[in-house]
Amino acid sequence: MAIIKRYSKNPVIWPNKYQSWEAESAFNGSPVKKDDDIILAYRATSKLHFHAQEQVYLPVSQIGVANSHDGKEFHNRKVLVRPDQEFDKFGCEDPRVTYFEGKYYIFYTALSQYPFNPQGIKVAVAISDDMNTISEKHLVTPFNAKAMTLFPERINGKIAVLVSVNTDLPPAKIAFALFDKIEDIWSQKYWDKWYSKLDSYTLPLQRNNLDQVEVGAQPIKTDKGWIIFHSYIRNYLTDKKVFGIEAALLDLNNLNIIKGRTDYPLLTPEEDYEIYGDVPNIVFPSGALDKGEKIMLYYGAADTSCCIAFVKKEPLLKILTTPKSHRPQLIRRPENPILTPKPQNSWEARAVFNPSVLEIDGIVHMAYRAMSMDNTSVMGYARSSDGINFDYRSDNPMYGPRMPFEEKRVPNGNSGCEDPRLTLIDEKVYMLYTAYNGVESPRVALTHISKEDFLAEKWENWTIPVLISPPHYDNKDACILPEKINGKYMLFHRMGIDVDYAFVDSLDFDGNTWLEENIWLYNRMGLWDDWKVGLSGTPIITDYGWLLMYHGVSNEDHIYRVGIVLMDKDDPTKILGRSYYPLLEPQEQYELIGQVNNVVFPEGMIIRDNLVYVYYGGADSVIGVATINLDELIHSLELS
Repeated sequence: MAIIKRYSKNPVIWPNKYQSWEAESAFNGSPVKKDDDIILAYRATSKLHFHAQEQVYLPVSQIGVANSHDGKEFHNRKVLVRPDQEFDKFGCEDPRVTYFEGKYYIFYTALSQYPFNPQGIKVAVAISDDMNTISEKHLVTPFNAKAMTLFPERINGKIAVLVSVNTDLPPAKIAFALFDKIEDIWSQKYWDKWYSKLDSYTLPLQRNNLDQVEVGAQPIKTDKGWIIFHSYIRNYLTDKKVFGIEAALLDLNNLNIIKGRTDYPLLTPEEDYEIYGDVPNIVFPSGALDKGEKIMLYYGAADTSCCIAFVKKEPLLKILTTPKSHRPQLIRRPENPILTPKPQNSWEARAVFNPSVLEIDGIVHMAYRAMSMDNTSVMGYARSSDGINFDYRSDNPMYGPRMPFEEKRVPNGNSGCEDPRLTLIDEKVYMLYTAYNGVESPRVALTHISKEDFLAEKWENWTIPVLISPPHYDNKDACILPEKINGKYMLFHRMGIDVDYAFVDSLDFDGNTWLEENIWLYNRMGLWDDWKVGLSGTPIITDYGWLLMYHGVSNEDHIYRVGIVLMDKDDPTKILGRSYYPLLEPQEQYELIGQVNNVVFPEGMIIRDNLVYVYYGGADSVIGVATINLDELIHSLELS
C-alpha cells in the first residue's frame, strides 16, 4: 500500500554474533528522542547459557540500546536493562520507551518463572534519568500482561497507558488505564481494582474471537486524535496465523472513544527478513517517531531483527477518519441486473455474465459469456447507446467453440469459450478468452476480427483462435493493452494466483509461442484480496495514468470483490496506486446467490463525461453495471 513503505536498508539492527547477549536476535525496537539523538531500546536474546538457579540451558532476553542521529543508522549497542530482579530473572522482553515529565520510562515484559507460563509473564518498568543507567525497577501488573506503553503527556490531568492484558490467556485485550500519580502505575491495589472492571477499559479492536490483538508502538498525537499502531494477528487460535500491523485513532480526551480504525493490515510479512527468522512470518509494531508528514514506524521482523517503515500521516488519518459509508464505492445502477438469461435461446438459457465492452463512435458494444443448460460457454453480443440499457441483443452467439481445445469432452461438463476481453488496435478487434474442453487445463486463446466486420456482426470472420499460454498450466483473465509500450504489445494474464504481464513483438502468434510469466500484481496477506487476484477488463488510459480494474478473493471468506490499480502512462509495469478497500463487494441478491455465490466479477469498463462505468458478472449468473466519478476514484488511491 502506498501510504506505508519499508526502509530500503532494513533491517536496521540485526543480531550480532560477536556479542553473546544479542547473538540470537535483536528485535522489537522502541525509539525515544534524547537531545539531538535518537535512542532505540530493543529486545536482545543471548546464546544458550547455563542458568544456575534452574540448572538448565536457556537463552535470556535483555534490553539493549543503540544510538542514532537520524533514527536509521545505529551504533554503540549495549545492555541497559538486565534480568536482575526476582520478577524478571528469566528475561526482560519487548521494551516500550516514553520520555515523560523529566524521566524515561521503559515498560517491558518480565519473565519470572521457568518453564514459562502465563502467571510468570507480566509487565515491569525500568526508570532512567539519561538512558545510560537504570535508577529503579518495579513490577507493574499482578496479572498476565505484555507490551505496556505510556502516553507522552497527561490526558485531562491523568497519566495514561495502554496495555495488552491476558496476552498468554487468549483472547488478549488492549485496554487503557489512568493514574493520578506515577507511583500508582506499580500499585497492586490499583491494578486489582482496575482488573475487576477490565471490560470497561477494553478497546473493542478484535473483529473475531479467533484473532489476537496486542499493544504496539507509543501513541502519536495529532490534531484529530491519538494514532496507535497495534499488532493484529488473524486466526491466532488456529494454525493459519497471519501477523499484521494495524492502526486506530483514539479521541484526544477520552480513550474510550475509537474515532476510526483500519479494517485490514497496513503491513504484513513479505520481505525475506520478515518471513525467515527465529519465528517466521512476523511483523510486530514496537515503536514510532513523529517526523511531521511521516511517521517512522519501528517493528520487529520474524522475531529476529529491527526494521523501519515510513507511514504518510495525512493519508493514514484520512483512512482512519472516513466512515465506511463515505468511502469511495462503485454505485450500482437501479436498472441492475441489466442482462439476464434468455430461456428461449438455448445457448444462453442458464446464465449470462462476465461482460467485456468496447465503445466505438458513442455506442457501447458488449461481448458476454453465456451458458447453455449443458454448461457450454459461448459469447453473446449486445449494444447500448447510453451504456445502461442494452436495447439490442443478438439472438445468436457472437462466438463459440471451434477447436478441440474448447470443444466439450465431458457430457454436461463445463467447456467452451469463457470470459472475453476485447481490445481495439489498428482497426482490428482482438479478443482474448479462456478456452476449456473440460479435460485439459484452461488456457488463453486469441482471435481477432476487423472493426468493420465486428460492427456489421459478421461473426463468421473471426480468425481461427490460437492458444498463447503454455500447455498443462491453468491460465485465465487475459487482455491486451490498447497501445504499444516502447514498440511492444503488452498483455496481461493470470498463471496461478497473480496478475502477470508479458511483452511481445507481434500479435500474430504461431501456436508454439507462449506468454511469459512476469508476476506483477499479487495477493496481499491479510487484506480482502489475500487469496488470489485476477485482471478484470482492458485498461483505459486517463490523464492520471492507465486505469485497471481487478478482482480479488479473500482467503478467509472466499468472496470476490473489486479493486483498482493505477499504472504509469509510459511504464505500465509501475504501479502508482492500488485500492486499500474494495470498491464493490457482493451485496444484492443477484450477486449473493447464483451459480457461484458471493461474486462480483468485472470485465468491462468505459469512461463517459468523467464517469467510470464498470460492467460485471453477478454470482456467475447475470450482468450488472456500477459507476463512480473518475476524480473521486483516483483520489481514493494513495499515490507513491
